[in-house]
Amino acid sequence: MKEKSNIFNRDKPLTVMITGGSSGIGFQAVLKLISLGHNIILPCKNISRANEVLTNLFNHSLDESSNKGEIYTPIMDLSDLSSIDSLCSEVKNRRWTIDVLILNAGLQYTGSKTPRRSTQGIELTFAVNHLSHFYLTQKILPFIDIRNDPKIIITSSEVHNPNSGGGKVGAKASLGKLKGLISGAGFEMIDGNKFNADKAYKDSKLCNILFARKLSDNFMKKKLSIPVIAWAPGLVISRDNQGFFRYSRKYNQLGQILFAFLARDILKITTSNKKAGLLLSNLACLSKYTKPGFNYYSNKIISSGKFIFDETEISNDAQRGDLSDNLWELSKSLIDKINK
Repeated sequence: MKEKSNIFNRDKPLTVMITGGSSGIGFQAVLKLISLGHNIILPCKNISRANEVLTNLFNHSLDESSNKGEIYTPIMDLSDLSSIDSLCSEVKNRRWTIDVLILNAGLQYTGSKTPRRSTQGIELTFAVNHLSHFYLTQKILPFIDIRNDPKIIITSSEVHNPNSGGGKVGAKASLGKLKGLISGAGFEMIDGNKFNADKAYKDSKLCNILFARKLSDNFMKKKLSIPVIAWAPGLVISRDNQGFFRYSRKYNQLGQILFAFLARDILKITTSNKKAGLLLSNLACLSKYTKPGFNYYSNKIISSGKFIFDETEISNDAQRGDLSDNLWELSKSLIDKINK
């Protein structure tokens, strides 16, 4: 008997919306998905960035025999909630239907001593990594057709877990009693404490998983069999100035160079944008990743230079139903106040 292909058997290609697709892991995933014939909606921060992305895609050599998909680059700035409204209006006007929503954009500015703020005055790590993705998902859901076997994918990190290798280093992820979020838009940290850029990132990755779990619970209550996948790509450090660490380099360039050399070239505990991007594209289009409900996968290092990508336990805090419920309600309340 002929083995069935892992790729979805569809009459038409997937339509994939991905944030953070202009560089790093996301860009590599976009390259792969387009080469497979899938269509991409890649929101970009501004027209200049959109043009740059299109040029980069054109300049990258793809297999000429591939069935190329199409790409659209509407404008959306995750640091401005009103920009999400504009994007969703465009999705409605163009009558786009989304098959796969990938929430991949991430921001970290470790080394900064003071918080940066979004247009609405929210600490930028929380605003971009969690709140804007939370809002985007609510606005995009009407354009996701359950008949097309959709899925939602959220890029998190193993640092959400204080017991993981990266999670043990420095301040550990913890949302406390959400005192900062309860206080309103001007908070520095979700737990109400003083700003710590490294912890702000770890906390946002914990928020990603709590959000994914609650979103999945909501789907299940409505008897919707939509997979919600959170995943951790591992430590990804590129040799150029692109990708995730491009923000942190601005605050501690020498430290980042030394850390990258040690982790990537000596200890060999890092992976590449290309390899992580392939994992993300697989999550989007392989049938093995269609189990309904919440699923968490991690690209775990098993020895120097060797990784295994598999289902993994989430942290104790990430498993707390009360925390996911409260984060959801407080995120919704904060957005409602902003939109008044």
